[in-house]
Amino acid sequence: MKKIGFLSFGHWSPNQHSLARSASDVLLQSIDLAVAAEEIGVDGAYFRVHHFARQAASPFPLLAAIGARTSKIEIGTGVIDMRYENPLYMAEDAGAADLISGGRLQLGVSRGSPEQVIDGWRYFGYNPAPGETDADMARHHTEAFLKVLDGEGFARPNPRPMFPNPPGLLRIEPHSEGLRDRIWWGSASNATAVWAAELGLNLQSSTLKEDETGEPLHVQQRKQIEAYHEAYRKAGHTRTPRVSVARSIFALTSDLDRAYFGHDRNSRDQVGTHDNVTQSVFGRSYAAEPDRLVKLLRDDEAIQAADTLLLTIPNQLGVDYNVHVLESILTHVAPELGWR
Repeated sequence: MKKIGFLSFGHWSPNQHSLARSASDVLLQSIDLAVAAEEIGVDGAYFRVHHFARQAASPFPLLAAIGARTSKIEIGTGVIDMRYENPLYMAEDAGAADLISGGRLQLGVSRGSPEQVIDGWRYFGYNPAPGETDADMARHHTEAFLKVLDGEGFARPNPRPMFPNPPGLLRIEPHSEGLRDRIWWGSASNATAVWAAELGLNLQSSTLKEDETGEPLHVQQRKQIEAYHEAYRKAGHTRTPRVSVARSIFALTSDLDRAYFGHDRNSRDQVGTHDNVTQSVFGRSYAAEPDRLVKLLRDDEAIQAADTLLLTIPNQLGVDYNVHVLESILTHVAPELGWR
C-alpha cells in the first residue's frame, strides 16, 4: 500500500484562462478540492508555501478550514520555509489546526527555496547570527519548533496570574499530542536527509534535488532515501518513519488531458541551478496513457522506495479538472502498481 496525496502550489493569476484568479479563489477552491479528494479516496491534501508571490503563503488558516470540513484526509504542507517562522507562534498555530483536524496534520518544513524578493526573511524580522547562513537560521528555527512541540514546560509563570496556572513551568498552548511525530523535513541533499533522520523527522523529497552524482533524479532520490533510513536506524529512533516524493503525473484518458499535457510525453530530467549557485536536477513529468504510465512509474526507483506519493496538480485549471486528474490515477494507475 502507498499513500497518495496531492500537492498544490496555490498559484493564482488574473489571466482569462485561469480558473483561480485571486487569492480568495485559491483558498476556497483548495478547501473544495480537499473535500472532493477525500470523497474519492485520496489520502492527503498538501500545500506549498511561498512568500511575496501570487501563491499560497499562510498555511494554518487553510489547514484549519480543511480540517473542519473533512474527517479522514491527511492535511499538510510541502513545505513551510522556516527562515520566515517564529517557532513559538508557529507551534500555537500548528497545535490549534491539528486539534481542529483531530490530529491529521502532516507538516513539511525546510530551509526554503529562492523567493520572489532578495532575503525576504529580513522583512519578517529575521537575520542569521554572525558567521551563519540563512540555512543555518532555518535549522535553528526548526530545532526550536520541535522542542516546543515536545510539550515540556519552559516559561516561568507569573506569581500573580490573571488565570490559575497548572503547577510548574508553562508550555505553549494549545498543545497537540503526537504532532511532533508528524513533522517532515523537505530535503534537497543527502546531508540534510541525514540531519532530518537524526532528529527523528519524516522525509519529503521533491521534484528537485541537488545534483550530487550526475544520475537521474529518481536514482539520486532512492539513494537519498536509503541514506535517510540508515541514519534513522543508527540514531536509535523506534517510531517507523515516513518518506514522500513528489511527482507531476498525468494519465491521458481524454482529449482534454492530451491537449493540456500530451506535450509532456517525452519529458526528461533537466539539470540547472535553482539559486544561481547549486547545480540541481529537476525531475521529469510523467504523461501517458494509463498502461504506458504504469510501466514508466514501475521504473522510478524513488517512488518505489517511498511510502507516500504527492501528485503536483495544476490548481489553476479548477477543482473539477483536478478531481479528474486525481481520480484517473487512483482508478487506472494505482491498482496496477499494487498501491490500492
